[in-house]
Amino acid sequence: MCAAFELCGNASSVHAEGRAARALLDAARAEMAAFAGTVPKNVVFTSGGTEALNLVLTPYIETSGEKSNPFGLLLAGAGEHPAVLAGHRFAPTQLELIGLTPSGVLDLEALDRSVALASAAGHRVMLAVQAANNETGVLQPVAAAAERIHAAGGFLVCDAVQAAGKIPCDIGSLGADAIVFSAHKFGGPKGAGALCFCPGSYHIKNVLLRGGGQEGGLRAGTENIAGIAGMAAAVVAAKVRLGELTTALSFWRDEMEAEIAHALPGAVFFGAGAQRLPNTSCFALPSIEAQLLLMALDVEGFAVSSGSACSSGKVKRSHVLSAMGAEPELAWGAIRVSLGWNSHREDCVSFVQALVRIVKSIRARRDKPAA
Repeated sequence: MCAAFELCGNASSVHAEGRAARALLDAARAEMAAFAGTVPKNVVFTSGGTEALNLVLTPYIETSGEKSNPFGLLLAGAGEHPAVLAGHRFAPTQLELIGLTPSGVLDLEALDRSVALASAAGHRVMLAVQAANNETGVLQPVAAAAERIHAAGGFLVCDAVQAAGKIPCDIGSLGADAIVFSAHKFGGPKGAGALCFCPGSYHIKNVLLRGGGQEGGLRAGTENIAGIAGMAAAVVAAKVRLGELTTALSFWRDEMEAEIAHALPGAVFFGAGAQRLPNTSCFALPSIEAQLLLMALDVEGFAVSSGSACSSGKVKRSHVLSAMGAEPELAWGAIRVSLGWNSHREDCVSFVQALVRIVKSIRARRDKPAA
């Protein structure tokens, strides 16, 4: 990124400085394409996952150069990120949520019913589904959902923001038509992201940013060269460390949960019965509010969250846990603990020790007889 900041040229210019910026942009696009399992021309750089989802969630996507009827229905898992649940260019009446199982997995039987009804009504269907849930870490059955959607002539958008850098996110293996990334989730800078289409030809009739025609006409505006360079560098690093990191984080997370369950009986770990990202643990302790835990852990030097960090400064009941059928009291008390590429086993040990001290202190104060 530091080297990119030294490039003063605009990547759309033909002079030497512009060509240098273009070369860096092209190299970054090739790295993102290799990471996503597609071709460079099908990578659209954005400001992050939210913008990418705003761009792609539209009824007006044409594929393979063929003009077709607009998509009439957007299906989305009930536990999707708020950036998906907003529906974007689909009208509120065109958005239908698909429920989750108690383990936090997209209900494929419910999906089958919705697709069948939509097809009978003559609607083309788009499905938006996460590769992994951003609160529980539960992996979603993207490939199985893609089979169902494609059999009905539909289109699948995979939100891989939370999963990238932690598990493989190849668009072909997932069966997705489009996949979304955000750089800061795998070690890159905030404010950079990408929308990648699988190999083929795509056209969005109602793009969000109109202007100079950058990014294949899908996202106008001078490219954020430094941010894009940082994202590409992070992609390279993520691919190198993927296997080793996955093994270590999964072991530490499981060990941490076992220690919490032993020291604090009654702890509930959401999604523990399903396949999860290796770094994520979402749990609650009966009668302990999330807000108390967040503040106390912050004092101890641990930054954890309640639900999605994107709901800035808010501690509220998780719509994901509600969709899983969690008891309201537990849902209010849920916190998410995430490990990363710079985490160590000692961090997990210290966290458990701090958590146990905090919970015992809260319970002692709560149970102390009134004077």
